Amino acid sequence: MSLQRGNNLFMRHLLYFKNARQYGGISRNLVQRRGLTTTQAKRPQSGPSTLKLAVLGSALGATGGTVYSLYMNWQDGNSHKEHERIKPEVIKEFPANVRITKRFVNPKDTSGLDITLFQFQTCPFCCKVRAFLDFMGLSYKVVEVDAVLRQDIKWSSQKKVPMVLIRQRDGRYVQMSDSSAIISLIASYLNDKKTDVGELAQFYPTISYFDDNLKKKHDIMNKYFLMYQDHTPKGYSKEAEETERKWRTWADSHLVHLISPNCYQSLEEAFETFEWFAQAGEWDIHFPRWERNLMVYAGATAMWGIAKMLKKRHQLSDDVRSHIYDACNKWTKELEKRKTKFMGGKQPNLADLSVFGVLSSMEGCQAFKDCVANTNIGEWFYSVKQLVQNSRGELIRERIEGEIPSMLNAVAN
Repeated sequence: MSLQRGNNLFMRHLLYFKNARQYGGISRNLVQRRGLTTTQAKRPQSGPSTLKLAVLGSALGATGGTVYSLYMNWQDGNSHKEHERIKPEVIKEFPANVRITKRFVNPKDTSGLDITLFQFQTCPFCCKVRAFLDFMGLSYKVVEVDAVLRQDIKWSSQKKVPMVLIRQRDGRYVQMSDSSAIISLIASYLNDKKTDVGELAQFYPTISYFDDNLKKKHDIMNKYFLMYQDHTPKGYSKEAEETERKWRTWADSHLVHLISPNCYQSLEEAFETFEWFAQAGEWDIHFPRWERNLMVYAGATAMWGIAKMLKKRHQLSDDVRSHIYDACNKWTKELEKRKTKFMGGKQPNLADLSVFGVLSSMEGCQAFKDCVANTNIGEWFYSVKQLVQNSRGELIRERIEGEIPSMLNAVAN
């Protein structure tokens, strides 16, 4: 493959991504894989005594070149698969046998949205979505997913929560995952209700790419961007927009990774945390006793082990509390610098709601109590919490009577 052709292919890939900064590893990989770095080898000396070696070398070189050309042609033919663009899935009707566990109904909600949130009650990302929905005064249904068995999302190819189903104007449901993408999608719709939510969802496709280790990754494109179309909110400056995106990204890329290592430091603390999860999530109401206990014991044990891996992955010291204290202090110092009550000024913006949502996931844990006692996060946190609660719709619970799977009958009895 010629150098010029390689450069053209490389530029096509770069143009494909408008937000190239989020995918810094992609360009380096493409440069390496497309052979854009060349070296010169010394020309071998030839003579009558090396004729056979020269012929053999030529044959091997020709064979190698042919194989390389075939390989690169195959790569070119499949290069588009490196950056697949998958639109959000749309389903014709609401899945059967899905258990709605509770609803939040707000008479003041004029959005016209029909939202169903699939969640774990104390998942930091799910807490982010709920904080946003509540603050905006939206009505929505909740499906509390069993964190171990995940029975209520077996119908979906996506197995992660939070996940939402939002009804389009044509009666079908657009499916969206990733907390930040969900928030950006709904916020975009609330700014311009003339555009169908299904149409707006097309701006948030799933894309695939290779990282620096040549591992295939997936992410949601534009997930921190609101699609204002021609209706940019008054008084919303470019600087404010960039600041909001910066701190929303920080909540996802840094703050959230400090939660598990702090909440599951020891096996004892892990069990205490999951008992609080059971209480906060009303597992005794929404799940049969055997399923509730399975989530507590299996979940606590699993997260205790996962917390150790996350601590190592994110290079945290043994004093994991110090890291989350530093994060809380970084947030409050930024507020002091801006001399505002919230990052959004007089009212919380999406950055405030994201950071609040992440921290609220551990509100009943010792780690959160230590944060309030050792940093200045409490005043801001409880101010946001009050506004979120004041805007939240009325809670309507629906008790679910579960059945014990046959394979677990013996354990339950």
